[in-house]
Amino acid sequence: MAVLGFTLATFLLVLYVSSVANYPSGKVGRSCHGMVPEHGHTAHSDPVHNISVGQMTFRRGDQIEVTLSGPPFRGFLLEARNAEDLSGPPIGSFTLIDSQVSQLLTCEDVQGYAVSHTSPSKKTKVKVYWNALSNAPNHVKFLVTVVEKYKTYWVKIPGPIISQPNALPFTTPEATIAPLSTLPPVSHLTKSFSASDCGNKKFCIRSPLNCDPEKEHACFFLSFARDDQSVVVEMSGPSQGYLSFAFSHDRWMGDDDAYLCIREDQTVHIQPSHLTGRSHPVMDSRGALEDMAWRLADGVIQCSFRRNITLPGVKNRFDLNTSYYIFLADGAADNGRIYKHLRQPLITYEKHNVTGYPKNVGGSRSLFLLKTHGALMFVAWMTTVSIGVLVARFFKSVWSKAFLGQAAWFQVHRMLMLTTTALTCIAFVLPFIYRGGWSSYAGYHPYLGCIVMILAVLQPLLAAFRPPLHDPRRHIFNWTHWSMGTAARIIAVAAMFLGMDLPGLDLPGPWKTYVMIGFVAWHVGTEIILEIHAYRLSRKVEILDDARIQILQSFTVAEAEGHAFKKVVFAVYICGNVTFLIIFLSAINQL
Repeated sequence: MAVLGFTLATFLLVLYVSSVANYPSGKVGRSCHGMVPEHGHTAHSDPVHNISVGQMTFRRGDQIEVTLSGPPFRGFLLEARNAEDLSGPPIGSFTLIDSQVSQLLTCEDVQGYAVSHTSPSKKTKVKVYWNALSNAPNHVKFLVTVVEKYKTYWVKIPGPIISQPNALPFTTPEATIAPLSTLPPVSHLTKSFSASDCGNKKFCIRSPLNCDPEKEHACFFLSFARDDQSVVVEMSGPSQGYLSFAFSHDRWMGDDDAYLCIREDQTVHIQPSHLTGRSHPVMDSRGALEDMAWRLADGVIQCSFRRNITLPGVKNRFDLNTSYYIFLADGAADNGRIYKHLRQPLITYEKHNVTGYPKNVGGSRSLFLLKTHGALMFVAWMTTVSIGVLVARFFKSVWSKAFLGQAAWFQVHRMLMLTTTALTCIAFVLPFIYRGGWSSYAGYHPYLGCIVMILAVLQPLLAAFRPPLHDPRRHIFNWTHWSMGTAARIIAVAAMFLGMDLPGLDLPGPWKTYVMIGFVAWHVGTEIILEIHAYRLSRKVEILDDARIQILQSFTVAEAEGHAFKKVVFAVYICGNVTFLIIFLSAINQL
């Protein structure tokens, strides 16, 4: 059983992480208007790619060949706009020439308004047709955004202007020279953050609780210090990729105000963002942040910034004079691109107003309902069911005396199995209450859990219709009861192996796997010892002499010795079982 359960556990599918901020598939319809990749970096201003057209004039209904060419690039977004109103919607429609490298996009609810890539493979030339529709303006200008790699891209590279034959010559409106937008200045922190003011001048969130980033590298630290009408934020933690925190109205990821400190080589980028559903954050302008600073030391990222408590007119930024749940997460990053956090974010136990009275608070990476689910399932399928199986298999002769009208072993077995079913039913509904329905992010674990639940309910129902001892159907019942029970135990072990790796429980690894393997090996080893003992006992009471009285005496002595051995093994097994149970439940309780 241990081997099978562990083998099944290895088939856990790794969740495919797709980033809406990178769109390797080219599904960039949400960027049609601004044509800006949501990468959180600054676009280059010296384009090296070129747009060419097959002809410079067009009539309504014409089809114009448009070519994008230049050094190897991975992604692009091509549109046609009214040359006299480049901020307006796309014009006309496109027709593909090679659907392997380009695809049509739906912009403004119109299919074919724009063209993009189909994959992140390198390409040097893309050709499409632009169709002049009946409502085409007199002058049309082509624009393209080209992505060479995640942090290297050009936005709205201008292409040629094509005109209708009878249109007046196009003249470029006199440009209004505007100052180049500059990013807020960023400085270097000269020393580590300190937790000395937490609860006095700072509102602090720490993991482990009461840790100090100045003294402990493993300390995840987030503080808010009010300064008149603004808040100074400090964040610190061990990470080779990024740290982030978010304000949320609930305990769910989505529609949140988030901030990231992203490591890229020996630099840290401080980036505000917002979350839309369970997806990667959408990067926003850094204009609302001031006094940004960062520090890298000993694998620890530290960053700080200041923002106003209220930011009227700034989209996606929450007012900080209201209470929110606060998320604190970390994860991997590569070349400025962030990946999904590999473990559950730290979430405060309740909503807090970070501009109110300074506090010292903690949080949990595993919510109470999920911890309760794991604990109940572990008690049910690693304790009560295991003891119940041993009692029914090996202790019928030991506890054969009647108790409340039935053999004592049967009463113990029935009580333990009904307890297993009750615990399973309670534990089964908790994730649905937490998620509000079915979770598509838990791999095979919920499917195996449903099978276990069905078998756990069927077993007592089947037992209720158990035929009498000498009924011819009793043999069929015994095999069916044993088969269903064994299948339920194996699947339950596999489900627990899979469940321990889910981020919602966030058990520390790799010892969690070792504890489970040890527990299963402990139970299987106990069964093997008792099976060997039963076999040797049966051999020992074979006919040793023709005298009947000697046979009975030999049997009686052997039986007494066998009962004593079983009781000793059972007592040792219970002690080991309780030890494993305490270790596992203690780990869950500390999350």
